[in-house]
Amino acid sequence: MIKEFKYKNKLIAIIIKSDEITKSQFFTDDASPLQIGCFCHKKGTIVKAHTHKEITRTISHTGEVLIVTKGSARLDLYSNEKEYIESTIIQEGDIVYLIDGGHGLKCVNDLKMFEIKQGPYIGLAEKERFSEIEDEKVIINE
Repeated sequence: MIKEFKYKNKLIAIIIKSDEITKSQFFTDDASPLQIGCFCHKKGTIVKAHTHKEITRTISHTGEVLIVTKGSARLDLYSNEKEYIESTIIQEGDIVYLIDGGHGLKCVNDLKMFEIKQGPYIGLAEKERFSEIEDEKVIINE
């Protein structure tokens, strides 16, 4: 299952629930700056050896992919104007693509996750921190 989160008709994030993936597919469209897919191959399948040609791409926004390998967290989503939108719970096996807007996490249990994003990383100067939503104002979308 793929859960989409939108704000003013703009895609902010998608969450891919891995336990419901049964076939090879891409979850992002061809225009997305990050391409996320899953391959379900049978034993003996051969993926032909290949390289990727050098292509210059211009990316103006940093997208992030989170892969939760243990535990769970509340993911809070915000607009680019730092307005709180909504929250959802992410858990082991979930893959989150943060496309636009802002985000924050509050760990529900001990959490282990991978974060994948474009580089190079230029340090804290590329982030703008702001106040997170108060717990009593959280709206959970499940």
